[in-house]
This record gives sequence, structure tokens and C-alpha cells, in this order.
Amino acid sequence: MSASYAKQGIREAWNNGYQWGREAGRRIGSCQTVLAELPPKPGFFCDKRVLFIKQGFEAIDTGIERALAGAVRELIVSGPDRILEAASGSMPDLVLVLNGLHVFPKDHLAQIDQIRQLGIMTAIWFADDPYFMDLTSTLVAHYDYVFTHERNAAAYYVSLGCRNVHHLPLAAPEHIFMPQPVSPEYLSDVCFIGNAFPNRIDFFNQLIPSLPGIKIVLIGALWDRLKHYKRLRSGIRLGWSPMEEAVNYYNGARIVLNLHREAVDPVYSKNSAGMRGLSINPRTYEISACGAFQMTDIREDLPNLYVPGVEIETFQTPAECAAKIIYYLNHEESRRSVAVKGLWRTRMEHTFADRIGRLLGPIFTSI
Repeated sequence: MSASYAKQGIREAWNNGYQWGREAGRRIGSCQTVLAELPPKPGFFCDKRVLFIKQGFEAIDTGIERALAGAVRELIVSGPDRILEAASGSMPDLVLVLNGLHVFPKDHLAQIDQIRQLGIMTAIWFADDPYFMDLTSTLVAHYDYVFTHERNAAAYYVSLGCRNVHHLPLAAPEHIFMPQPVSPEYLSDVCFIGNAFPNRIDFFNQLIPSLPGIKIVLIGALWDRLKHYKRLRSGIRLGWSPMEEAVNYYNGARIVLNLHREAVDPVYSKNSAGMRGLSINPRTYEISACGAFQMTDIREDLPNLYVPGVEIETFQTPAECAAKIIYYLNHEESRRSVAVKGLWRTRMEHTFADRIGRLLGPIFTSI
């Protein structure tokens, strides 16, 4: 390599680094202004003792636990392996179970029935609907109250004879997902975090050829099945990413993509009724809570939670997604405007403190 080419490479690297730093500084500054201007919100509180049974969804568990701690007189937290023991030992006013799937023992429903016989109220909040409706439909009759993040599932549970069913969206734990500066290894033009379900593989196989020269980071299992894996390998992180790492990648990306999985999949879901997914995933809230610019596919419930084109950007096809990526990579101010408005909406309306108030309120005001 000649000296002139070497100098040109150094100059380009310096210019790119300067541009990244300038953009990041402006975004963080705008986000800090938004956070400083948030009005105080009244908190919900009830003089009750609650036992919370975690699922193992790190971000959701943490968000619920923190919100409950500020909303009740006493909070007891346990894993799914000792539900009855924890309940009989503490005699709470309510046992709240998150999801009740995957890691829960086979006899956990018998434990829930025994807890109810002790006169303790029980509630479950489903975070995986509609992907495991074949399983969740067998759980609901064992609980006094049923909450689900999926709007479509709420009506279904009512049709099964459940009386106390509520649609309750998920949220973002804002003490974790927040705007923050990151080191260079987390920088990207486009970032996506999530497992490579078949619909996502198909989408990215069509999307990637339209984005030459763009730094793409993909994080999650099974991305080595991608047609363009060898080309993108340096930007692919196979496997699970801790939530702290996700925060860094969201903050380091100019554009964060969000693509929901298919509600019906013969391999990765148990949804024989073919229920459609109407509601957005928790990742939607988490990305926006970081003050990151987000582009997402459209779920029917999205406009009830964020204003498309104002607080979040949307796409329907790989071609539309590619065109918008190219546009927004060249329009920093537009990206920043959408990102900070999404941050504001998330902090105002989509926190676990808000959700826990909406969960506990109907239970304890009905006593």
C-alpha cells in the first residue's frame, strides 16, 4: 500500500470517527434534555404484601420487581421452583406469576390451586402470547386474574370462561434501558437483536443486497443460516446477549430494526388456533427507552402506543425498509427527532411503574 493510500485511509477513519462522535453527542444531549423535562408522575401504592414469581426474562423480571417494590408495602420474590413454599411461608395478599411457561415445574398448577385454597389471590401475566397459546390456554383457569400483553389473546381467554381478564402491554425497565454513550465496538449503521426465526431470515436475505457498504450488526441465535452470513460474519454475534450489552448496541446504532416473529410457526410456536399477533413486543419499548431511532414492522396495536412516522418509523416490505434505511442514514436530524419523541412517549406512558399500577388497581379495588 502506498503512503498516499495509507494517509487517505487514516483520513477517512478520522472523518468517520468524528462523524460518529458528533452524532452521538447530539443524540445524547437531546435525550438528556427530554429526560430533564419529564413532569413528575403520581405513583400507585397499596398497603399489601405481594409475592412475585419470576420467569427468567431478565429485563421483564427486573422491571416488574422494581416497580412492585415501589408500589406495595412488602414484596417477596421467588423463582418458579418453590411457589407454594414461598406463599405458605409469607401468606401474601397476592401471588403474581410471570408467564408460567418454559422453566416452571410440571406441578406448578397444583401448587397454584393449593395457594388459592389458602385464601390467597393469584394472578398471571403472560409475556409470550400468542406464540404458546396451546399451553397458556391450559393455565388460565387456575388463576383468579389473567393479564396478557397480547390484545388478541385477552378475548380468547374470556371465550374460555375466564372472568377477570385484562390486556396489559409490557414496558421498558427505564433504569436499564436508557440513553448513554458507548465505546466504538458497539457502533453500527443498522442493528438487529433477536433470534433468526424463519421470517426474519427471509426478510434479511432480501434486505441485505440493497444495503452495500452499510455496517450491519445482527445478534442472536441461528444467524449463521443467513444466505449472506460469510459476508456479514464480522458483524454477527451468535447466541444470547445480556441486556446490558443490548443497551450498548441500541445506543451505538444509527438505526435499530425491530422485526416481530411470526405468530404461527410449525417449529418455533405452539399456536394451533392460528391466533394473529396484534400487539408489539417488549423490544419496541426497550429500544425507544434508549433514545435510539427505531424502525419496526407494523403490528395492529402499534398506533395505540406510538405515533408512526413521529415517535417510531415503520416498514412493511424489505424494499421499503431498505429505502427508509438509506434515507434516514442521510438525514440525521430526522432520526434524532423521531428517537427523542419515542423516548418521551416511553418514559411518559410505557414504564413498568405504570403497568403495575394498572395490574394491582383492578385486583385490590375489587376487594
